[in-house]
Amino acid sequence: MRMDQKINFYSEKERKYNPHTSKYEGGPKLVATCYGNVTDVGTNRSVELFGKYDQQAKTIRFSEPVTQSWSYLTIGDNQVKYRLRTERHPLKGVALIVGEG
Repeated sequence: MRMDQKINFYSEKERKYNPHTSKYEGGPKLVATCYGNVTDVGTNRSVELFGKYDQQAKTIRFSEPVTQSWSYLTIGDNQVKYRLRTERHPLKGVALIVGEG
């Protein structure tokens, strides 16, 4: 299995609501970058996990777990934000199932 996709992990912990300005302040912060294997979740598995098949979900496999706390991730140069749906720890490595949103 080739770990050929760059995965960027971001945290939104510093983003806070300011009641005086009625706006959110602070932005996302890059907390980790690593390489992983990215595949699409199949239609049957998508229905089992999410109850529908039009969910844009991906399976990302890593050789070691990401230890930092993160809110969402991006894959490569794409700006689509993926949030964690399921995390698995098989015998070797870690697998994350993420969905858009």
